[in-house]
Order: sequence, then structure tokens, then C-alpha cells
Amino acid sequence: MRTLTISTIALCALAAPALAQGMEEVVTIESPAGPFIGTLELPGGDPAPAVLLLHGFTGSRDELPTDAVPEGIFARTAERLAAAGYASLRIDFRGSGESTSDLTYADTTFDGQVADALAALSYLAGSPEVAGDDLFVIGWSQGGLVATATAGRSDLPDAVALWAAVADPMQTYGDLLGAEAMAAGLAAEDDAAITAALPWGADVTLKAGFFDGIESFDPRAEIASYSGPLLVAQGSLDTTVLPASADMLIGAHEGPETLWTAEMDHSFNAFVDDKTLEEMIAATIEFFDANAD
Repeated sequence: MRTLTISTIALCALAAPALAQGMEEVVTIESPAGPFIGTLELPGGDPAPAVLLLHGFTGSRDELPTDAVPEGIFARTAERLAAAGYASLRIDFRGSGESTSDLTYADTTFDGQVADALAALSYLAGSPEVAGDDLFVIGWSQGGLVATATAGRSDLPDAVALWAAVADPMQTYGDLLGAEAMAAGLAAEDDAAITAALPWGADVTLKAGFFDGIESFDPRAEIASYSGPLLVAQGSLDTTVLPASADMLIGAHEGPETLWTAEMDHSFNAFVDDKTLEEMIAATIEFFDANAD
């Protein structure tokens, strides 16, 4: 295992302005579970290696605009990937963002999101616009939890990057949702809906299926089924996904791995500035470069 900190990662040219000759388009991806929306971003030139980006809990495909990153953390990441020669697909899981034609967020489940991610990988693998033999995944937070199963159940990705990924759902969602909502959700049956107040002031309504996943989904067992290269990025100041989560994922994975750490919170300090985010994106691209065919 290699361990890197932000002091050892050069920001290099990836912080340059985004692609000048690329293109971005909104696509609809059909899957057996139903359609969902994504943004496909392509660099100029020949078919390129592709990265699937999986958003977090209550998020959407552009992921978290801030004053320092007004376009959103995933939209910024897609720009940097394109500038480095990578295509990317960032999706709204069914029930999130614009993918609400047949599902509401309350109906979200972990396994449903894994099904969406697997369909998105298949879309990329079959797209003439990307080099389908070079596929990578980035998952942030709950998207990282989903990425563990996307990799472990398909073995398609050439490399996987987990950014502040949920490793212990009971701990993470217990803290986010609170003891009362968790107890009610775990006791709920069928379509019973539970509303919880989140630490950042929003409310979320979730059904029993989500809480079933909290209890039964094991990201460590999922990533143990994936033997390809793994990057785990974790912040020492993260109070949402605790720093021990990185050790859990690294410990469960059997294969080449890199641990990247920084003094950052769960949002990569993006409410302050974009410096740490840019460094993490650069480290992730360097990791993908090293594992491309």
C-alpha cells in the first residue's frame, strides 16, 4: 500500500482552465430498473478512457456547488478529467436530481443505486465515444459505498477511487439521521416513510428499503470482491465519514491500493477554497494514469 499526503502531490497542470475543444451532453440511460439522466463530458479527439462519477447521499450529478466551486464538485472534476484526456459520465441516480420520472428520493435503496451504476458502466463500455476497455470509477460518500459494489459485482473498472466513502453504514447514517429516526426506520415495514432532520438543516424522507440497506449492506465485503487497483481518499477532519473508514476499506481490499489523506472535511474544504479539492483530483488522475491500459 502506498500512502500519500497533500504535501507530496504536485498540483501540476491539471488546475489549468478546462478543456477548450471538448463537449458535454445530457444523456438518458435506459436500464431494466428504469431510465436515469447523466452528463457525458468528452475531451476533444479520439475515443478516450472513461470515468463514472457516483454522487452522495441526497446529492445530484454536479455535486455541491460552493462559493469556491460554483459549478459543483463533480462538474469541476469532470472538467479536470477532460483536460487530462478522460471522458466522464456523472449520473443522477434514480430518485435524485433530474432522474425522478419513475422514482422519488424516498424510494432510494443502496441496491437500486448499484443497479444504476452497473447500467451506467455498461453504457460507457458500449459507447463508441469512449474507449470502453479503459473504465474507471469515482464514488464520493454514499457514492463510494455504491462504488464498492459496482466494482465488486462487475469487476469491470480498471481502477476505483473512493472519496470519503461510507464503510460502516450503521455508524454513518446513525450519526446523520439521529437515533430516533434510525430506530423508527429499522423497525419500519414495506412502504412506511420516515422523515429525519439532517445536520445541515434539511429534512429527508426515506422508506424502509433504505434502512434495510443500512443494516445489511457491507461495503467492506463488496470491495473485498474487487482485486483491481484502489485509491482511498480520506480527510482527517471528516466528521461525517470518520477517518477510520479508510482503514476499514483498505484492510478489506486485496489488491494494489493507495491511501491519500489530507487535513480536509467531508466536502474537501470546498466551502473555504478549492485548493485541497484540486490536489485530490490531481492525485486521482495520476492514479488513473498509472492504471490505464
